[in-house]
Amino acid sequence: MEYQNITVQSSAGIGVLTVNRPERRNALNRAVVGELRQALQDFEEDVSVRVVVFTGAGAKAFVAGADIKQLAGYTPADGLGAWLQRFFDYLQDYPKPTIAAINGFALGGGAELAMACDIRIASAGARFGLPETNLGIIPGAGGTQRLARLVGTGRAIELILTGRIITAEHALQIGLVTEVVDGEALLDTARSTAELIMAKGPLATRMAKIVVRGGIETDLATGLLLERLAQSLLYGSTDKAEGTSAFIEKRRPSFSGH
Repeated sequence: MEYQNITVQSSAGIGVLTVNRPERRNALNRAVVGELRQALQDFEEDVSVRVVVFTGAGAKAFVAGADIKQLAGYTPADGLGAWLQRFFDYLQDYPKPTIAAINGFALGGGAELAMACDIRIASAGARFGLPETNLGIIPGAGGTQRLARLVGTGRAIELILTGRIITAEHALQIGLVTEVVDGEALLDTARSTAELIMAKGPLATRMAKIVVRGGIETDLATGLLLERLAQSLLYGSTDKAEGTSAFIEKRRPSFSGH
């Protein structure tokens, strides 16, 4: 597929999706999201791709929200259709690990995109915010729910009600991102993190995502049950046999994902 709004690259097991609308600060619209979904589906079918990294083109923005010109025409039916929220649900449940390499402004839908990823790494100059209340609306693509789960209810309400934009360091302090690095090192850091993940058992990393995300939405006893069931499946896998044998034999494991 020939993409108009994103660039797609893959090498050494890492797929990189770059929102490529720097003249619009990489704002999201239906065309962008359609291309991102197609690229993700292609990566899902490509066994050579183990981890997916998201970033934005240019030095100013990761994704500076949704396209306001498109948003201005939305109706209540669009709100119920929730096309962007549904895409971020798909991204959160994506079977392969995802990393947001946040290189600038991550506002509104851009912050929601980052929150739907598994890991968030920010450049020192990145900025975060959910300013939708300035437009008379709320963060409607998962922001009210994912932000509270990441940083706590009190901080989430404060950020949403004020629409305040915070620095990368502040985002690190409250747990919105996991690491802050110099801008020049951002993609290299994301790739290094991806390489650490790829060195692990692929079945285990996929199962870990399912158990953590599923368990957090339920009570402790049910979460622990999910953990036991997942572990029992992994105990019967060839990856577990290879991982334990490699450890005993003092060699690197060669996982098959089975």
